[in-house]
Amino acid sequence: MPTYQYACNDCGEQLEVVQKFTDDALTVCPDCQGNLRKVFSAVGIVFKGSGFYKTDNRSSSTAPAASASASSKPAESKSSDSGSSTTKSPAPAPAAASN
Repeated sequence: MPTYQYACNDCGEQLEVVQKFTDDALTVCPDCQGNLRKVFSAVGIVFKGSGFYKTDNRSSSTAPAASASASSKPAESKSSDSGSSTTKSPAPAPAAASN
């Protein structure tokens, strides 16, 4: 059964009541007999199960093509990294700021 939140328009009292879906909304404050109003707030949403990520529904035909292109990129970067490491010197460390 859901929990509903109410606030009194007259005295400001706030209360939470567990009610069935079929129960009528409360209209009278139990403290001052004033008018009650339902308070609506944001609800947290939790997605469970598969199908919520773009990788969940991919077919197997696109997976090998993606893995083949991914395997060629590290090989290219290794060759370019090895050549650049011999020609470039490491950058100097930044100086400490003094106040």
